[in-house]
Amino acid sequence: MISTTTISLEAAQALLAEARRACAARGFAATIAITDAGGHLRAFERADTAPFLTVGVAIDKAWTAASFGMATHQWNQYMAEPAVAPLAHHPRLTPVGGGVPIF
Repeated sequence: MISTTTISLEAAQALLAEARRACAARGFAATIAITDAGGHLRAFERADTAPFLTVGVAIDKAWTAASFGMATHQWNQYMAEPAVAPLAHHPRLTPVGGGVPIF
């Protein structure tokens, strides 16, 4: 059996609240998704004025960050590499900035 750490619901909700505060301080409404180490959704919220398209994007960015343990903005440079480029066809891989792994 392989053991992995996860994020408790309480910790995920606290992180969600902090992310909401940080976004508000920067003046934008956000959709925030927090996953556990396996990429499963633990906490989620979409601001009233955030577009509905942001729901899937936020969840997939969180999944991408959890899956590879690196920020999603890093994928832009990796996609230029021929050995990695085929991953661009994976339906959930989201090389858009904003997804950050939780350590």
